[in-house]
Amino acid sequence: MINLDELKFDDRGLIPAVVTDYYTKKVLTVAYMNRESLEISIKEGKTCFYSRSRQKLWRKGETSGNFQHIVYIKTDCDRDALTVEVVKDGPACHLGTDSCFNDYVYASESLPQFSVDGLYSLLEGRKKDKPQGSYTTYLFEQGIDKILKKVGEECTEVVVAGKGGDKAETTFEIADLMYHVMVLMVQIGIEPKDIIDEMAKRHIIDHKVKQQKMK
Repeated sequence: MINLDELKFDDRGLIPAVVTDYYTKKVLTVAYMNRESLEISIKEGKTCFYSRSRQKLWRKGETSGNFQHIVYIKTDCDRDALTVEVVKDGPACHLGTDSCFNDYVYASESLPQFSVDGLYSLLEGRKKDKPQGSYTTYLFEQGIDKILKKVGEECTEVVVAGKGGDKAETTFEIADLMYHVMVLMVQIGIEPKDIIDEMAKRHIIDHKVKQQKMK
């Protein structure tokens, strides 16, 4: 752990803090801290920033309830910037979105752009717009029974491939299963964040169980 005296605050006494989601690693927001807000953040375990426009301290979530619980605070090699990994209680942006960073300035057409969130948004669009000739449209038009049937079929194919020990085939079948599970999620209204939150709860429980066994 470094001493806070090693950090380099600017001439206004501020240091930029890039806040990221601990589970998804998504950038949530960029804010500023001064020495006092950083000390409060460390003491309370929740983010506290310095508002440049209002020129005062503000605790994230103090009015909205969308607190950010700090897991790590790290600094860069120059000691003049921070990253803050958090577990958040709600939207990070004052507009009610998961992150403040949603509007693209540039997107490469040649490099891969795949993400789980991106696929989920695409599936939501398929359900809403139902473009003709789309397999996803077909699934949504057939309804929940068809979607569940496909999930079951893909589960079986994963089991068969896994039993055979073929890594490439098993990977292929798991990808098929994940796609159909995400179609099911969209159909029911389950978001990727809901799954991550549930897994996080189980991680905490599992961690406690391991600790108890070690005693």
